[in-house]
Amino acid sequence: MYLTRFRFNAARTGARRLLTSPQMLHAAVLSSFPEPPGTPDGGPRVLWRVDHNAASEILLYVTSPDRPDLTHLVEQAGWPTAAPQGWATYDYSTFLTGLSADSVWAFRLTANPVHSIRRKEGEPTKRTAHRTAGYQLQWLLKQQERGGFAIAEKAAERRLLKHGDEYQVVVGGARGLAFTKSTDGPRRPVTIATVSYQGRLRVTDADAFRRMLVSGLGKAKAYGCGLMTLAPVV
Repeated sequence: MYLTRFRFNAARTGARRLLTSPQMLHAAVLSSFPEPPGTPDGGPRVLWRVDHNAASEILLYVTSPDRPDLTHLVEQAGWPTAAPQGWATYDYSTFLTGLSADSVWAFRLTANPVHSIRRKEGEPTKRTAHRTAGYQLQWLLKQQERGGFAIAEKAAERRLLKHGDEYQVVVGGARGLAFTKSTDGPRRPVTIATVSYQGRLRVTDADAFRRMLVSGLGKAKAYGCGLMTLAPVV
């Protein structure tokens, strides 16, 4: 497995076009590999995420079973004349192997928190996005056991509210992605609500946690959701 980081040149037209089209960016990421990557059910797959840290710092992260070549992205949306090559790729497998139960990490995740509801008796269920921070947090908490992690809780004396401030996580950065998609029939509108999570977690099941990191968390993985990255707690 590999972890790759690429920085967009937001002043370029190509970068702005990719950043406003999840379909185009998805295609550009997949074009980084000589052979089309598969999407195995539950297994390692290509995941990507865009972090808007500042107007001049927009980063693309990609995890993948194979090493990517982002030359086309550098030429279209990066700094072609800058050194080094315009992106950095790291050995992710060694990091994954070293993860252990009870280790604590800072994490960042962009996800598509949804649930299935039935508006009327007899109707099929419909996938619907969670719209409030409270329900978006509850969605993340429901992923803990299967994902092999536990969101760190705040000490009682550090909680600013009596209810709703129990965990070391910030929920925000809501974005709506809207585009049209066509498979075999006419094009249809697609809307995806994404949310960013930042906080601290503890690994509870190292094997399950590794599987989650390489297979993604939640829905809309093809459109920049589901990739969790970690950093040491300082």
